[in-house]
Amino acid sequence: MKRYLTTSLLAGISLVQFSPAQAQAADSTAKQPEHYVIYEPTGTPKGKYIVFVTGDEEYRSEQGMPQLAKILARHHGFRCSVHFAVDKKTGEINPNVSDNIPGLENLKDADLMVIFTRFRDLPDQQMQHIVEYTESGKPIIGLRTATHAFNIRDKKSKYWHYTHRNNKWKGGFGEQVLGERWVNHHGGHGSQSSRGLPAEGMEDHPILRGIAPKSIWDPSDVYGVRLPMQKGIQPLVMGQVLSGMKPDDEPLKAKEGAKRDKNNPMMPVAWLKTWSPSKDKQARVFATTLGTSQGFTAEGTRRLLVNACYWALGMEELIAEKAKVGIVGEYKPTRFGFNKFTKGVKPADHR
Repeated sequence: MKRYLTTSLLAGISLVQFSPAQAQAADSTAKQPEHYVIYEPTGTPKGKYIVFVTGDEEYRSEQGMPQLAKILARHHGFRCSVHFAVDKKTGEINPNVSDNIPGLENLKDADLMVIFTRFRDLPDQQMQHIVEYTESGKPIIGLRTATHAFNIRDKKSKYWHYTHRNNKWKGGFGEQVLGERWVNHHGGHGSQSSRGLPAEGMEDHPILRGIAPKSIWDPSDVYGVRLPMQKGIQPLVMGQVLSGMKPDDEPLKAKEGAKRDKNNPMMPVAWLKTWSPSKDKQARVFATTLGTSQGFTAEGTRRLLVNACYWALGMEELIAEKAKVGIVGEYKPTRFGFNKFTKGVKPADHR
């Protein structure tokens, strides 16, 4: 094989022209890691980097979060990386693997962490990156089971579990950082889906800008929260329990004579909070108990999360009512449920 190209071949190559987008895509592909995926921004870059930390056994965060990252990169110019629970032997995404999420060192450069995990027991070298980010004072978004994000065997860690009873860290990461820990299923799990409605007085909040009425929906049930919520927490979206599993189902009505009405009062399904890891640090926090992969088929749900990213980054003035939040590429999310994840998928398949 000749080491150098001939003059005629070089001349032919010189005629090939690449657009900036093609060059950027080629460069992005060349730099793609093996165990997570990076989405480089297209259009005008926002200069912000969002790191998604996934790993839950039930709600298909390994499907929904790559789609959200694609929307933010393609339509909004954010650089995003998505990190998965990966089987060390096969290199495949396996949400039942609770002790391995590669690439979390990227949190050192992140401007925003979006976390959607459940009962993770990560090794110290991986968990330390989450701890350091959480204590940095940078913004955080938590979805669904992030209220019970960790189940660390070493109970010396204050992050170890949502049942933490230490007075200085009661309720663990969920309660202390996000504002609430796991409480219960308020709606019927698998039989009553959720509709999001603006909380009273919050209709004009920037995160709700451009969201059509009744367009926030998720097939998961409304989680229970303890009311009234902590001081300093502002409910943003209330969860209306629906009578079935479709977006246009009617609100659940209380049976005559029933002592309990699941829609009176409604539970918050999205709220805002300030997290202060120290006296000189204050981080914006957006938390939601919505988040199944099928929920992102609803435009209002996608717009809610996209707008929340802008708000968390302090960029709410850039939230446009008609900003693009359309699905990027093929998106066929599967129904939530334990052991129902799609087997054989590797991070590279999300590129």
